[in-house]
Amino acid sequence: MKKTIFLFAFIFLNSFFLIAQDDLMDELNEETKNENSFELPAFKAMKIGNLQSTKVGAKGDLYLYVSHRFGALKDGFDTFFGLDNANTKIQLAYSFWEGTQFTISRESYNRTFASSVKFRLAQQSNKFPVNLTGYGTININTLLDETNFPSLKSTDRYSYAAQLLISRRFSENFSFEIAPSYVRQNLQNLNIVPEAKHNQFALGFGGRQKISKRVSLNAEYIYNISRPNNSPYSDGYAFGVDIETGGHIFQLLFTNAQSTNEPAFITAAEGDLFFGFNIVRVF
Repeated sequence: MKKTIFLFAFIFLNSFFLIAQDDLMDELNEETKNENSFELPAFKAMKIGNLQSTKVGAKGDLYLYVSHRFGALKDGFDTFFGLDNANTKIQLAYSFWEGTQFTISRESYNRTFASSVKFRLAQQSNKFPVNLTGYGTININTLLDETNFPSLKSTDRYSYAAQLLISRRFSENFSFEIAPSYVRQNLQNLNIVPEAKHNQFALGFGGRQKISKRVSLNAEYIYNISRPNNSPYSDGYAFGVDIETGGHIFQLLFTNAQSTNEPAFITAAEGDLFFGFNIVRVF
C-alpha cells in the first residue's frame, strides 16, 4: 500500500515539470492574453466525495449541502440495505470575502454540530502549477453522555481537523489532489480502539475524470499514517459520479465511512460499504 501511495505522489509531483507541454483549454483562450491568467477550477464541487476539494465559493455565494449515507449494505434486508440506519448532514456555506468560505452543519452521526473555514492560498496559473487551499474544522459530539463516560468534560466532545489541499488540473478532463491532514480528538473510546491516539496524521488523494460536459467520475483514498496496526478502523475511501444540472450538483458515491465529517471519516472509517449521495445547491 505504501508503495502505491508513494507512486501516486511521485506521479503528481513529477508532472509539474511537464507544465510547458500541457495544452491550453479552449475556454481559456481569452485568459491566456493576460500575463498571469488562471486555469479553470480543478473541481466543480466543494468535495470530491468525503474529502474536501480545493474549490472555494465566490464572494456572496450561499451553498446548501445535503449529504446522505445509508447504512451498511451488508446488513441486507435486516435494515433494508441500510435504509433504516442512515446518516444525514445539512450544511450551509457562505463566502463573506473572495477566497474565504465559512460553513455550519449538523450531522445525525453522533449528533454532531460542526463549523469550518476554507481559504484560498493560491490558484493554478501559467505562473504557478497548483491550487493551494487551507481548511480547518471543529466538531462537537453531542451524543456523548455521562452514563457511558462518568468523568466526561465539555472539552471531550470536541474534535478538530486541519488540511492543506493541493490540486492541479492536468488537462480539460483530469484533475488530481493531495491532502495532508491532521486530526485532533480530545476523547478516545478505549472500549473500541486499542490505545489512545489523540493526534493523528493522514494523507489524502483524490481525482476527477470528466467523461462528458456535465458528468465526471471521482475517487479518493485517505491513508492514516498514525493508526495502530490492531485498530478496528480502515483507511477511508470513496468513489462515485458527479452530475451537473444547472445550479445543482448531484454526487452519487460508495464509501467505507458513514460519517461525512473529517475527524470521523479520516480516523474511523468502519470498513463496511455504504451507498450515499451529496446534493449541492448554490444561491
